[in-house]
Amino acid sequence: MSQKIIIVSNRLPVTIQQSEDKFNFMPSAGGLATGLGSIYRKGDNLWIGWPGLYDLTESDEQYIGDELKKDYMAPVYLSKQDIQDYYEGFSNRTIWPLFHYFTEYTKYIPELWDAYVRVNQKFCDTILQHASDGDILWIHDYQLLLVPMMLREKLPNATIGFFQHIPFPSYEIFRLLPWREKILEGMLGADLIGFHTYDDMRHFLSSVSRILGHGSTMGQIRLNNRIVGVDSFPMGIDYEKFTKATHSPETIDKLKKYFQILSNQKVVLSIDRLDYTKGIKQRLEAFDMFLEKYPQYLGKVSIILIVVPSRVKVDQYNQLKNEIDTIVGRLNGKYSRMDWNPIHYFYRSFSFHALSALYSSAEVALITPLRDGMNLVCKEYIASKLDKRGVLILSEMAGAAKELSEAILINPNDSDQLVEAMHQALEMPEEEQIARNEEMQNKLKRYNIHRWVEVFMQQLDKVKELQVGLNLKLVTGKTLDKIVKHYSEAESRLILLDYDGTLKPFASNPKAVKPDEELINLLTKLTEDPKNRVVIISGRDKSTLEEWVGHLKIDLIAEHGVWLKKLGAGWSTIELLDQGWKEKIRSILDLYVDRTPGSFIEDKDYSLVWHYRKADTDFGELRARELLSNINYLIANMDLQTMEGNKVIEIKSRAVNKGKAASKWLNEGKYDFVFAIGDDVTDEDTFAAMPDTAYTVKVGLTATVANYNVKSPEEVREVLNTFADTK
Repeated sequence: MSQKIIIVSNRLPVTIQQSEDKFNFMPSAGGLATGLGSIYRKGDNLWIGWPGLYDLTESDEQYIGDELKKDYMAPVYLSKQDIQDYYEGFSNRTIWPLFHYFTEYTKYIPELWDAYVRVNQKFCDTILQHASDGDILWIHDYQLLLVPMMLREKLPNATIGFFQHIPFPSYEIFRLLPWREKILEGMLGADLIGFHTYDDMRHFLSSVSRILGHGSTMGQIRLNNRIVGVDSFPMGIDYEKFTKATHSPETIDKLKKYFQILSNQKVVLSIDRLDYTKGIKQRLEAFDMFLEKYPQYLGKVSIILIVVPSRVKVDQYNQLKNEIDTIVGRLNGKYSRMDWNPIHYFYRSFSFHALSALYSSAEVALITPLRDGMNLVCKEYIASKLDKRGVLILSEMAGAAKELSEAILINPNDSDQLVEAMHQALEMPEEEQIARNEEMQNKLKRYNIHRWVEVFMQQLDKVKELQVGLNLKLVTGKTLDKIVKHYSEAESRLILLDYDGTLKPFASNPKAVKPDEELINLLTKLTEDPKNRVVIISGRDKSTLEEWVGHLKIDLIAEHGVWLKKLGAGWSTIELLDQGWKEKIRSILDLYVDRTPGSFIEDKDYSLVWHYRKADTDFGELRARELLSNINYLIANMDLQTMEGNKVIEIKSRAVNKGKAASKWLNEGKYDFVFAIGDDVTDEDTFAAMPDTAYTVKVGLTATVANYNVKSPEEVREVLNTFADTK
């Protein structure tokens, strides 16, 4: 079966209206539907989502499903209770206000969360009815944050993209959410996670790091078994659609009507869905201040205020509607004349050609959201300006502000700035208007909605290719069979094992890192084979290793190669080392302990280690970068080196590393089979010291000189158990 592309969103790109026993299907004209139309209407591709109706009869569901199938769509049927609790509830009473920084409106109700989980599972179950493991799945927006991981668990090899169309809040806001871990884990089921802006991407990565402990490099989060790409993709519009619409007969007809009504006035256009994030009240109050400060515009400037009804069952929206009605009534009552109203207020949606006429005729567009993921209205306004005349006033809190820097950018909370922006816009010379709009139009033309889709899909392919490349190095299947075959045929074997992060997962609890009974039994079984020489090569101090595994028939290397202990002999150093440097370096580390709550110093025989695993994740990383810079400068002319591990920085002699210590064993015998495994930067020295015929294995999907990878310490044990069971 060929690979399918399946688009998934809360709503299908179609509106279904029921009149008596008849259903009418009207395609959506939204930007997402336009951009993805070229994808889902091909071959076996599909768009899955809620059709907008609930509690239908079985026969109606069958009919709607059959009709949607003809247009490459499949429905997810929801009940009225689902919509109340999942959509109007958790999606729009919890996620929407929190992610837009309106914490005072956010509700934390467990029953709504339960409904959100339940409906996300419904979406997942519907997708699984149509998807295969090799398909490409593109999930959209905040209503479906859990779906990527739900799908990953069922379709581990699927290519999954996720795009969030609203902002992602800062860590300080996001951590207020009681279900924050589950939300992040749900999103991390995707191979590629997209946001509109770099700020949203940065906030997401910070939350992943500080809440889940997964670091990132160059927009890549490396989990135990996968790499997840995170990037910004500012969404464009169908530029040609808006430029062509300006010349259409329907738009020209609307224009004539508008000019008859507003022939002697300059028009300031305001178009928004009813929402407290849009700043509608604030701009109306600023317009009041504008008319008071610049009375010469009385009778000459009007706002066309279009508010599209939205979420009428949510209390805050009803309250906002009443407040807007009151402000409009007050301002019109305060300023109106027989032949002029300052505000023309429409609480309804407009047709595409009516909007096109308004875009092309309005002298100013006033788009001032308090917080917005992107905002496409401002882009549509600029695209509709064929004569390049007109001024865009845009909130710097909108994602589009990152691209449309030639607009008049304002802080929507600064009323005085907004007043002056309106004055500047109305007085701006035509040459300046044309120059600004030309720049913005060139950007919008180049990076339109179709290019947005293309770039996201290309990046999704690249992430998947990277994952496939790493998977080819995994010690599984034929690769494992090959290694085990070589192991079974060998008469003399050297097995070098790192400890922390390799034989045992990292843990802050000291009891959790001690060898468990299963590990002791495994090591015992390996060492009982006379063909095996097993060496634990660790950064741990020698007394700890002695206590934990000293009773086994195992050779030991401690402190990254400082101390060596061969079976039947005592501890010895690889060479005599000077420790005079410690006092000076310790004073610096002491300072960083004082400045970084949760950090501490470990004093080994021939090294000093600064641990920050218990410190705040982001703060610890910041301090670590600062400490490394200071230490590396200080030791530039000393025979010392710094080594980074998992939330540790170690300072030690350059004369010592795991590779040099491992070479002692390699040089003392001839081995038919050499196997070395480790998980962090210090183990790279071991891998580099191994002969070309050795099997070197890195734990985790990270860049390495090792030949192979395994995903976790659990898989390390599986491989070693396979060795131990081989006769």
